Amino acid sequence: MSTDASATDSTPERPVALESEADLDEFLAAHDRVLVDFYTEGCTLCASIEPVVGNVARAHDDLAVATINPRNDPPLIDRFRITSAPTLLLFEDGEVVGRLASGFQGGDAIDAFIENPGGDE
Repeated sequence: MSTDASATDSTPERPVALESEADLDEFLAAHDRVLVDFYTEGCTLCASIEPVVGNVARAHDDLAVATINPRNDPPLIDRFRITSAPTLLLFEDGEVVGRLASGFQGGDAIDAFIENPGGDE
């Protein structure tokens, strides 16, 4: 699945599947706050977190959510230091402000991460 231009015109209510680094850059440019789920095919934790990420997308009006398999575009792995899957990155104005790479996370943990991506600093 790839995005079309209309998918980035407003904050989508469900995660948008992205295919490439160019798609991701376009998505980041179109939205102020973005949560990206970096996943891999065959990853059971990734499959388990997918519906949770969908619920998060519906619960946050000011947050656009996308999913991408970095193996489809390997430069993403180095660019965002993806060392495990799933990895959730929170972006504000195109910049990474938070990273959650602790395996499966429930909705409450992801909500807390979105509200306080730097932890209790």
